[in-house]
Amino acid sequence: MSANVVVCSGCCCGNLEKGHDEVPVDALIEAWEKNSLEDSVELTISGCLGPCSMRNVVLLETDQSQIWLGGLSSDSHYDAVVEWACDFSQRGNGCEMPEVLTSQIFTPKKSVKKRI
Repeated sequence: MSANVVVCSGCCCGNLEKGHDEVPVDALIEAWEKNSLEDSVELTISGCLGPCSMRNVVLLETDQSQIWLGGLSSDSHYDAVVEWACDFSQRGNGCEMPEVLTSQIFTPKKSVKKRI
């Protein structure tokens, strides 16, 4: 049972000049440490993941699935990503998606490469 939360911090995500909301990288790293998630859920701060039109993209990867989240714009979205990681660390693949994130799920239109 393993998971990886990949947070895009590339060309568009978090780019204030393009009118996108900031990606709270430091707060996420702090939350991972505070909740001792390092051993069960890896946090990867990535370059561009590809689906730039979705802005502020996060990819939740488990051994069973990939879930793409886009348009993350508030602290509540990123807090829910931490909540998902905490739940996964306890329950594994049986964890549930926090409700605030369900409307942020999308399927990429084309093949995307993870560039870390």
